[in-house]
Amino acid sequence: MKLTCSQAALNSNLQCVSRAVASRPTHPVLANVLLTADEGTGKVSLTGFDLSLGIQTTFEAAVEQSGAITLPSRLLGDIVSRLATDSPLSLQSPTSPGPDSADDEADNEAGPGLSFQLTARTGAYTVRGMPAEDFPELPMAQSPVAVPLPAAALRDGLARTLFATSSDDAKQILTGVHLAVSPDRLEFAATDGHRLAVLTRANANSGVADEGFAVTIPARSLRELEHLLAARSEETIDLYHDQGQVVFLRADQVVTSRTLDGVYPKYNQLVPEAFSRSFTVDRVLLLTALERVAVLADQQNSVVKLSVATAEQNLGICAEVQDVGRGDESVPLIDGDGADIDVAFNVRYLLDGLKVLPAPEVQFQLNEPVNPVVLRPVGGDVQFTYLVMPVQIRT
Repeated sequence: MKLTCSQAALNSNLQCVSRAVASRPTHPVLANVLLTADEGTGKVSLTGFDLSLGIQTTFEAAVEQSGAITLPSRLLGDIVSRLATDSPLSLQSPTSPGPDSADDEADNEAGPGLSFQLTARTGAYTVRGMPAEDFPELPMAQSPVAVPLPAAALRDGLARTLFATSSDDAKQILTGVHLAVSPDRLEFAATDGHRLAVLTRANANSGVADEGFAVTIPARSLRELEHLLAARSEETIDLYHDQGQVVFLRADQVVTSRTLDGVYPKYNQLVPEAFSRSFTVDRVLLLTALERVAVLADQQNSVVKLSVATAEQNLGICAEVQDVGRGDESVPLIDGDGADIDVAFNVRYLLDGLKVLPAPEVQFQLNEPVNPVVLRPVGGDVQFTYLVMPVQIRT
């Protein structure tokens, strides 16, 4: 293998795929990235894969000789990131062991490896690699049908639901986002058992079968997809799905992930059909008031109490921590319906939902202080539901 590329291209692509490299690999090669150069296309691809999440990126380079090798992800990344950004890099590895390879391998405490040379304007580095044949093949969904998803809708759906996934591996199915795709809509849902976020977007998509499909994808994989999508403006991302596997594909990047086994909860049944109380408030006013009160709430149990006074058109916000202090704020209601009520929440759950709510005004719908409370945007064309369980107030 022999090629020349820019430091910027190699560095940015290494940083991208390194997020799929295992932090505690079960096999030494899983701590590496796979580097493949193709003289015919003038392209270099980098792949990271931890047996669950895989990321592959491709960029242009001056390839003089095709080849493939796996290299230590962290070491290579640390070297490349410290080289001058305007320095062209020459990368070379022998296609077969040279006459000194036996001696070199004897000197390598980590065991047999392949020599890989990286030359910059300021110096040269030699790194031990492992054969490309040792690297596990990146799994691809067997389905030949690509489902094009609007990139903007995908970004929006992940931004408004990923935060609500569970971090408890004992509830594995809840550690992912449930994505339901049909010819006319996309639905994203996430819950950790204490709150539920559901976003529905229109999807005029002829690539989806009439019955549609649904998959639950690990949050970690989707966070990496979200990161890749953040700087992209493509209109569509192709999704391939198969039993136990999904692949998101764009021109020069691939994200592949296993799906989560199990039946996702019937989350729509968790949302009450009717409410005896509701009120509407300015989202930013409430958000900033809660952030101020959260300074006290976070001192102990993160509980904040909301007191709805419909006649006075006022929402009181209070956090009180014994032997520490108390904070009180108030926000005017835009409108309200139903009897007055006091209801308490984990302040972080409220803040998380308010930050992603896609509207300047938010409507709270509730029944009794122990029943689920639903937050919805007022106006706009995005259907978003955020359900949060109250905290029981001790009297």
